[in-house]
Parts: sequence; structure tokens; C-alpha cells
Amino acid sequence: LGGCLCPQALMASLHPRHTYEKSLSFYNLHTGESLRSVYWSQGRYDLAALADINRILRDFRTGDVKPIDTGLLDLLHSLHRLVGYRDNLHVVSGYRSPETNAFLRETDRGIAGKSLHIEGKALDFCVPGCSLRKLHKAAIRLQGGGVGYYPTLGFVHVDIGRVRYW
Repeated sequence: LGGCLCPQALMASLHPRHTYEKSLSFYNLHTGESLRSVYWSQGRYDLAALADINRILRDFRTGDVKPIDTGLLDLLHSLHRLVGYRDNLHVVSGYRSPETNAFLRETDRGIAGKSLHIEGKALDFCVPGCSLRKLHKAAIRLQGGGVGYYPTLGFVHVDIGRVRYW
């Protein structure tokens, strides 16, 4: 009888609200490390999993670790699901220290002085078996931020800044 009067309450008891999990798998091309992590479950972010992700996405040149924005992780999770590939995200560049960014900028003026990599809000990567073109188009479709296409370098850039494409 209670279920007839309040069907939402009955359905909620049958299907807990936060059973969905978000996970990501990474392979860092520079360090050879890999990680598969469920970073969100039971309706909240897992702090230990986030720490592991921060570590694998660290600045490999300096060893500096910075918290990666959970908005970027959620964007990557959505993108990974959209393209339908289960392989690791092969990381070219995650967090960059200001020193590393300045060093890279000296040799490549295409590197932004105020790169979102410095803020833990950008990732350069590829997915084995998934064409860069498909990855690029899917990232644009999500409208989650900036999307860069670097076919000669073998990666796509995504960030959670303003929506723009190059």
C-alpha cells in the first residue's frame, strides 16, 4: 500500500540512487606506470583513488604532483564511454609544473603560457585502437571545454576551460 501512495520511494528502495561507478584507466607513456581506478562511487569521489590518479598524471620531469580537477576526470570518463573503447588512456601530458611549462614554451611557442595543464585541468592523450579523429570529434561533441587535435604528434588535448577547438 505504501508503494502505491509514494511510488518514487518504493523505486528508490529497489534501485539505490548511487550504484553507478566512474572509473578510468591510464598508462603513462613517460614512466611506464599504469592504473585502473574507480574514482567515484556511492555518490562521492574516492580520495585515495584521486591521490593515485594525481600521482600517475604528475609532471614526469619534476615529479611534482598536483590535484587533478574532478571535472576533467568526469569529462575523460564521459569521453571514454562515448568512444566505446576499454583500453587505457595513454598519457602524453597531464599536470605540468610552471617550470616545465616554461621550459616547453622556450622550444615551442604553441605552448600556452597560462596552460590549463598547470592547473590540473588538461590532459594530452590517445587511446590505442581508437583513431585520433574519432577521439577529437567525440570530445567536441561533449562540449566540455577545449579540444586540440595533434595528429602528427599522436594525441588529442582536452581541458575544462572555455569551449574552443583547434
